[in-house]
Formats: sequence, structure tokens, C-alpha cells
Amino acid sequence: MIYLEVPKKLRTLVDQARQTADHVFRPISRKYDRAEHDYPIELDMFAAIMDGMNDALEDGGAGSGKLRQGKKDNSQIQNGINMTTVLGLAELCRGDVGLSLTMPRQGLGNAAIAAVANDEQLARFGNKWAAMAITEPGCGSDSAAVRTSAIKDGDDYIINGEKIFVTAGERADAVVVWATVDKDLGKAAIKSFVVEKGTPGMEVTRLEKKLGIKASDTASISFNDCRVPRANLLGSEEVNADKGFSGVMQTFDNTRPVVAAMAVGVATASIERTKELLKEQGIDIDYKRPAKLGSQLTAEVYRMEAELEAARLLTIKAAWMADNGQPNSIEASISKAKAGRVANDITLKCVELLGTVGYCEDELLEKWARDSKILDIFEGTQQIQQLIIARRLLDKSSSELK
Repeated sequence: MIYLEVPKKLRTLVDQARQTADHVFRPISRKYDRAEHDYPIELDMFAAIMDGMNDALEDGGAGSGKLRQGKKDNSQIQNGINMTTVLGLAELCRGDVGLSLTMPRQGLGNAAIAAVANDEQLARFGNKWAAMAITEPGCGSDSAAVRTSAIKDGDDYIINGEKIFVTAGERADAVVVWATVDKDLGKAAIKSFVVEKGTPGMEVTRLEKKLGIKASDTASISFNDCRVPRANLLGSEEVNADKGFSGVMQTFDNTRPVVAAMAVGVATASIERTKELLKEQGIDIDYKRPAKLGSQLTAEVYRMEAELEAARLLTIKAAWMADNGQPNSIEASISKAKAGRVANDITLKCVELLGTVGYCEDELLEKWARDSKILDIFEGTQQIQQLIIARRLLDKSSSELK
């Protein structure tokens, strides 16, 4: 059974994340929005907050994020790293999405490591800050179309290719690179490799200028005869036509609820601030008054809050299932699709409702609206999520339903 209140053991950590959002992120948010590509040095001391969220868990560490397939004993229901990350990031993103994405040791690649790494790899890479490199020129949301190659050479793999839009690609300690070990075998041959910063043959070639999340670096990375030890391949080396892609796709089962939580956070911030500003103008949201007797403006607030709550509950469900060993692929996509769209709709509507106040840089509302768009795009666009959900519901393969 899923309990919807914040678990008691996580309340202090969630409160710490909220305090960080309000008193650390928001005061420097505009500074790093204007100074794109400058590293937010203020964050170094606060990385310990997210580390503390992991360490506070009974089974602690990055590896606790692995799906525990087949665990059915309800007496052992737990809230692990997935729930902790979701609740913590939702609070941090009330402050700033870009700053949350550039917290040391909390990269999207860390979720990939948690999803498929073995115990030895978890010990080596668990405390590193890992970015994730999937997207390529000409290969966006279709992850199965990856063309970057990894050719086995003795005890190493040699990686060649180019990755773009790598979040934290310049700052991270390592990059989890998706590459094919045999282009003729299709998606079954795609594996993920941990390539540590400074490895010969890996080069950051460009930093993107973006609409939002400017505090977070977004890099293009080239791999030219980049030699990586076999031990850095996450999961099994075996290429299995039935299960070959499942290991890397399990990464998305962990990361999509995380992105959904970020969307919940920025949408929550926008509604909270909108209500504060409306109250200053003498427009108070009275929940005791029947909705039909209120104004169109209050009706919009009610609608946004209902949509936000639906997104929040879907996100919690997906994270809870991951922590408790239940396959959550469809729920992860549902939460990401719902929360990404809702966050974009809410942040833009808040700007609209407040007019010039919402549109100008005097308020963070316009920044939150810009930041929210990426949450509907990365980790799979809205259209890709809907396609994944349809395939699961109809029991169709990717070749049968395109």
C-alpha cells in the first residue's frame, strides 16, 4: 500500500531541501541565469544535503536505486533512493531547476549507474558525479537509433562517435555513454559505458546556449578512439535480442520519475508565488467558497492545483514502485508525460495571469516558465512517452507501433 504523506524518516531531509531552495537557490538564481556557463561555486557546500538523503536510508548508497524485481512481501515495503530523490528534487526545484541539475554527484548518469551497475561498479562509481550521454546528431528521442560505436579490443572497448545535449557534460566526473557494440544487431546491441573525465579521446567540443536551465552546463562531446576498460561496461556484455536493450532502458524507469519530480517542483513554485502576488492585489483564493461563485482567475488556480496534484501523485507512485521492486516502466512514462506537460502549462499560465508582473525579470516567474520547457523534452519528449505508454497498454513492439 502506498501512503501519500512524506515518510517520517525523510521529513527532515525534505525540509532541508526546501530551505536550500528558498534561502540558497532563489537568491542566486537570477545571477546564474544571466551568467550562463559560470560554475555556481555556492553549491559545493550544499552537495552534502543530497548525499545526506542517500546516507540516511537504511539500505543507503546509490545502489539502493536498483529495481528489486519480484519483491512481494508487503512487510518489507520501503522508501529508498528513488522516493528520496523524487521528494528532495521536487523541493530543490522550487528554487531553481538549473542549479538542481548542477548539484555535484547528482547527475542523471548516477541514475544509470544505480539502475544497472554491479556491486563492484557501484563501489567504484557510486560517489562520482556522472552525466548521461544518449542524444546524437540525427538521433533525438529515438534512443534505439544510437550510432556511437564501442568495439571490443582485448580487455577494453574503443568508443567512437558524438554526443550532444549532455547535461553537466563538462562539469561531471564521468559520463555514462550509450553506444552500440554491433550496429547490425540494432537496439539489442546498445550498452552503456562509464567514461571518466580526462580519458584520452573524449573531448568536450561545445557548450550550448539555451532558453532555460542556464545554470546547468549542456555539452557536446566527441569520442575519437576513446579506450575504456571492459569493467566500465554497465550490466552484462551479452547481446540478447530479447533483453539486450532492457538494461539501458531500466535507466529511464529510474530517471523519468526524477524529471517528473523536477517538473512538480517548478510548477509548485509558480502557483505558490502567483497566489502570493494575487493576495497582495487583494485577490485571495478562498477554498471555503464554492468554485462556481468565484472569478475566472480563481477557477484557473483551482484547475492548476488539481493538475499539479495529479502529476505529483503519479510521480510518487512511479518512484515507490521502483523502490519496492515492481516493474514501473509504464508508470515512469506516465508520470513524466503528465508532469512535464503540466509544469509547462502551469508556469506559462501563471505568467499570463499576472501580466507584466509575471513577464518581467522583477519576478522569477518568467524564468520558471523558461526552465519548465526542458522538463517536457529531455528524458523523452511528450510524444515519445505517449508512444511508450501505448505500446505497453496494447502489448505492441516498437516495430509494430511506430
